[in-house]
This record gives sequence, structure tokens and C-alpha cells, in this order.
Amino acid sequence: MIIKPVNNKHPQFGKNCFLADNVTIVGDVILGDDCSIWFNAVLRGDVHYIKIGNKVNIQDGAVIHCTYQKFPTNIGNQVSIGHNAIVHGCTVHDNVLIGMGAIVMDGCIIESNTIIAAGSVVTQHTHIPSGVIFGGVPAKKIKDISPELTKGEIERIANNYVMYSSWFKDQNT
Repeated sequence: MIIKPVNNKHPQFGKNCFLADNVTIVGDVILGDDCSIWFNAVLRGDVHYIKIGNKVNIQDGAVIHCTYQKFPTNIGNQVSIGHNAIVHGCTVHDNVLIGMGAIVMDGCIIESNTIIAAGSVVTQHTHIPSGVIFGGVPAKKIKDISPELTKGEIERIANNYVMYSSWFKDQNT
């Protein structure tokens, strides 16, 4: 695990967070409560800040970064960032699922209750409204999503990752 300050800015962690053994978290990074950062994930708050809300999971191999003096990264509550996703210099509101291998670029705003499909590329400065699925390269609206899908997928995955992290916290090795 690499956790280190950069330019006198130290990563900060809320209550009940799980950090896998080989994560890298550096600089101006703030995590809320009940977050989990999974194997090989990198959070680089070296060139700007990264602020993450509560009950956020950043899955294996994901990269969270910013753009120097321009675009910080803000992630709301109950957000799931899939394996090998890249979230860069953008704002992600509450209750969002960013699928595996998706890329969200500088200046994007993803409103609440939204799904970004696996493998999608959300190009610079895209504003994604609440309650939709976006997908493709470049990402475009696929369809509206129902409150049932929001609860059934976005909430379920966020809650599952809190449970999964407890399995690792309970280990005595």
C-alpha cells in the first residue's frame, strides 16, 4: 500500500474504509465513510484535489486523477466505479454507476441516478443528466432508467461493496 503526502497535502480517510493491500493514494485525497478502494486502484491527488463522498467503491485497477490547476475530481455518495475505469478531472454526483473500463474525461458532470455503460468514453465537458444510461464511444444517451433500476443496480452494487470489504476487514492475516 502506498499512502503518501504530496506538497504537504495528506490523504484523509473517513470511518470504516477498506483499502486493499496494493492501492496507491497520494496527495490531496479525501474519502468519506464506508468507502472501499480495491486492488491496484490509484488515486492521485497530486495536481489537484480528489474529494469522495460516503459509500463509494473504486474497484480493481481504476484510476482517479485530475488536471493541474484546472479540474479537480469530485465524487458524490453511493458511487461505484468499475474495474479499470478512469475518472479524470470531473464531477460525479450521487448514486452513479460507472461501468468497467469506462473513461470519464475532464470537465464532465454526471448527474445523480445515472449509469455509464462499461467501455464507454465520456468526452471532455459532457454534461449527463440525471436518470439515464449513457454508453458507447463517444458516450451518448441510450435510454432513461427507472427508479427501480436505480435501486436495483446502483444501490445494490454500492451495498454489496460495503459487504465485500467487510470480508477482508474480518481477516486476521
